[in-house]
Amino acid sequence: MNKRSTKIDERIREIRLFLLDLDGTIYRGEEIVPGAAEFIAHLREKNIKYVFLTNNSSHSAAEYVTKLTRLAIPATLENVFTSGQATGIYLSQKKRGGRVFVLGTRALQKELVSYGLVPSDGSGVVDFVAAGFDTELTYAKLQTACELVDRGTEYVATNPDFVCPVGGKRNIPDCGSICSMIEQATGKKPYVIGKPRPEMVEALCSKFTVSPKQTAVIGDRLYTDIAMGRNAGILSIGVLTGETKREDIEISPIKPDFTFSSIDELNWFFRSER
Repeated sequence: MNKRSTKIDERIREIRLFLLDLDGTIYRGEEIVPGAAEFIAHLREKNIKYVFLTNNSSHSAAEYVTKLTRLAIPATLENVFTSGQATGIYLSQKKRGGRVFVLGTRALQKELVSYGLVPSDGSGVVDFVAAGFDTELTYAKLQTACELVDRGTEYVATNPDFVCPVGGKRNIPDCGSICSMIEQATGKKPYVIGKPRPEMVEALCSKFTVSPKQTAVIGDRLYTDIAMGRNAGILSIGVLTGETKREDIEISPIKPDFTFSSIDELNWFFRSER
């Protein structure tokens, strides 16, 4: 646990936009992290903006709003930005109406369609292969993706996460693990759209008219959440309720500015201001 310090107080007081990871930070599966709801309540009371910034592309933004609401976390579409949405923006800017083979869920395919992209079964002309966290994965889809990537079709991934934390302190394979299979078969890696790239942060800072100095990310993964914070020049806060353990931070070249056992520890800042 961090000791209370003037430095931490000063930095948190500057923040006007919090970018919050979901899996492993706000909840694990259907289990909300203790203190997460209180933290959001404090932000709303102080009129501080917050966006749930997730690499998990297996669900649409609307589905995340539904889940957060079910867990008693106030959220609208304004409060959610997914790697699936970021991928839709990226691909539609490259080719509006481009045909894309989606190695992902039906929710991801629907998200990409909302940006004007056309889903493909892999036959005929295919402009893109988009891999995501595919909880509906079949060997046939994996085989088609490998064939297209082998042919030189432009290949992107929504995120690099190897695992997704679920209830009971368990993890399941995420997009990075699926892409590892494709790499073993084809020798090719995707262009990754989501965290740790800084573009998602830059887009949100512009949208909410805040500077990087006024922005912070809170997350449990060093190679995505914290690396994105570093890449975007914003405050990075690590929590130990997901994939990363304290010993991982000690040996990693990617370190958060501050580390807490959970998001609940951040509530002291707001309690002290009352």
